[in-house]
Amino acid sequence: MPETLEPPRLSALEMLKYQGDPLADAVVAELVADERTTAVNEVLAHFRDNDQPIPEELPESVRRYLIETDAPPGWTDLERVAGAYEFFVDDGMHVASVLSFGAMVNCYAQPRPSRVLSLTHRLNQPHRRLSETSQFVLNLMGRDPFGSGGSFVPTIQKTRLIHAAVRYFITRCGAWDVEADGIPLCQQDMLGALLIFSVQVIDGMRRMGITVTDREAEDYYYVWRVTGAMLGIPAEAMPGTLREAQALNAELVEVSYGPSPEGIELTRNLLRLYENLVPGKAFDGVVAAMVRQVVTPEVADWLEVPRSRGWGRTVGAGVRAMRLLERSEDRSRVATAVLDKAGDLLLGGSVRTLTDGQPTALTIPTDLREKWLAAGVCPVQRT
Repeated sequence: MPETLEPPRLSALEMLKYQGDPLADAVVAELVADERTTAVNEVLAHFRDNDQPIPEELPESVRRYLIETDAPPGWTDLERVAGAYEFFVDDGMHVASVLSFGAMVNCYAQPRPSRVLSLTHRLNQPHRRLSETSQFVLNLMGRDPFGSGGSFVPTIQKTRLIHAAVRYFITRCGAWDVEADGIPLCQQDMLGALLIFSVQVIDGMRRMGITVTDREAEDYYYVWRVTGAMLGIPAEAMPGTLREAQALNAELVEVSYGPSPEGIELTRNLLRLYENLVPGKAFDGVVAAMVRQVVTPEVADWLEVPRSRGWGRTVGAGVRAMRLLERSEDRSRVATAVLDKAGDLLLGGSVRTLTDGQPTALTIPTDLREKWLAAGVCPVQRT
């Protein structure tokens, strides 16, 4: 009798490739079947604050979902959440710099998530990706993001439904092989994004010469871990400490980086958006040079980030150059323009859409705005 070969066992991390979000996925499947997605979207567009009552006109399945997902996990330490808020008050603009020039680009170095964006026709819409990420981070970093007066809980709830909708339609479009590639926007992808926006931001800030204490770094990662749990990532998949998260980042995220046509196009469009927001010919090339400073040379080459000789000598001379910019922020007009513009790209102003020219305004939580205004660093919203 021939020997029966058992299929290879998947590691816990590999299993995440085939795991979606059952709670949100079931809601979206029902809405599509009942042809109610448009009506629900219209109602949820006005559901923005933690204190808002759940709209009565929503289907019962959506109401149950919103009730079940309206609170952080029981292990949440609000003092540590408050610590992350204080860190963001002090260094929010620098966090934004690394998010703008590093995290967004590193996301595009992951071929599978980049392909998801291509299948949702969002390769040429960097403004939407930027504005959505901006608002997500701003709502997360308010004084009490999960409590009264905050706006982060509906943000997370709607994000989960958006991800579920993407999974639903891509797996049914005939252009995605689940057996080979896993589920689009799977829990492994979600965990990778969490590590990019937390671990890699802290590491990037330190590479730029920005002082981040161990406590600040731990609190910043912690609030993202709470966020991951509310996004549906299994709690056991998320490391409990920053050190463990850094190890997982190297094991899971950095090894997944590679070139892809989608990643190259996404990066090209993002750089073009950034360059359009930086006024004047004097700064031509500075965006690409800043990206090359924050991401690794290999990632920059894979994504075809242009080299700039002039700005490369100024910005790309390694950690010492970035520390010079950081130290001279109050003295140098060039350094101030570069660093402040980097933060402003993510946190301030408005990004005009490429489709109809309408502005997408960002809402900065009142408490953050007041503290930044008092410190003289609050970006001015423009239309």
